[in-house]
Amino acid sequence: QSCLSRQQLLAAIRQMQQLLKGQETRFSEGLRAVRSRLSTIHASLARAAPQPPAPSCPALQAPADGRKFGTKYLVDHEVHFACDPGFQLLGSSTRMCQANGSWTGQEPRCAEISECSSSPCQNGGTCLEGPDHFKCLCPPQWTGTSCQYRAQTAPPAWSVTDDPAFSRQPRCAQIAQTQQCSCDPGFHMSGTAPDGICQDLNECEVYQQEGGPRLCAHACVNIPGSFRCSCPAGYALLGDGKSCEDIDECSLSQDNCTSGSTCINTGGSFQCVTPQCPPASGNVSYVKTSPFQCERNPCPMESRWCHQAPKTISFHYLPLPSRLRAPAPLFRMGTAAAAAAGRAGPDSLRFGIAGGSERGHFVVQRSGRHSAELLLVRSLPGPRTVRLDVDMAEYVDRVFQAKHLSKITLFVSPYEF
Repeated sequence: QSCLSRQQLLAAIRQMQQLLKGQETRFSEGLRAVRSRLSTIHASLARAAPQPPAPSCPALQAPADGRKFGTKYLVDHEVHFACDPGFQLLGSSTRMCQANGSWTGQEPRCAEISECSSSPCQNGGTCLEGPDHFKCLCPPQWTGTSCQYRAQTAPPAWSVTDDPAFSRQPRCAQIAQTQQCSCDPGFHMSGTAPDGICQDLNECEVYQQEGGPRLCAHACVNIPGSFRCSCPAGYALLGDGKSCEDIDECSLSQDNCTSGSTCINTGGSFQCVTPQCPPASGNVSYVKTSPFQCERNPCPMESRWCHQAPKTISFHYLPLPSRLRAPAPLFRMGTAAAAAAGRAGPDSLRFGIAGGSERGHFVVQRSGRHSAELLLVRSLPGPRTVRLDVDMAEYVDRVFQAKHLSKITLFVSPYEF
């Protein structure tokens, strides 16, 4: 009986062990189901969670009688402003979005340029403002747009009196018992007939003083009875007799550039340029692949600094007339949608001004999905040489791929043509 009771007890223990094992298995399966359900809910909520908005600044408006360049209001982005002709900008021409959500600088506004502020009226004349022009009220005995010469019958100040080549005898005829005398076109009667003399009118001075049409693009030379126009050195007079056209010394082989340099035609002259790749620095080095382009040598895989250096550096030289009216497009940069064969092109590009002189005169503005333009937004008086660096960065899935640098040199002429 003792032996039987022991067998029964062992059987009962084994049965309890099997029961516990089954309970343990079902509990583990339940835990796994709960864990899987929680993971699914967590992933769903993470996808649905709104991304925190990128820090930005309030939208800016163009000033009245002006224009705004730039539509990005994110941190470190710039917005530029310019005024219409006849207005001057007061405040900041460039404002940058700061990390605290505010813009640098002061709100710009465009104020009308006062024509009378320069006191254009001479000899006691009173200046009256008008839309885009001024008018002088002259005292007695003075006349002209600026009250600059006397109202008299004597030879005007703009006639030539001290050179015999500019004087002629009048043509006189007896008409109805009265002698009538006249002068050839371009001459003015000095004195009274028949003792008067015809003296040349200096057309260059007449048109300049009376505010008439500009006779010459550059210089007016008075000749007996007429005038002629002349152009500065490096320019040729066009067939209309008043306009000047730049002479391209480079295409006419009139330059003295050495074999190692390239001739660049500029307004009235030329420049000999020899673009140079930057010297090697660390593991970043460049090789010249054309007269105006350098390419970076392959980078070590582990060198992040090398990969962030410009992959290509190109050199561009642009002649520019003085005081070119803004805004004016100067240069376009971009890339094709596909890059080298077998490699997908960038899905986004970022453009910016990376450095140089006179940066406040320029902005970079997108002209397409894969292109942008460098715009002149403030006029540049010459002569001067302006250097500017514009870069273009390529991204794929928001990951930086490569950067390309364009080094632009502007040769601004002394003349407005």
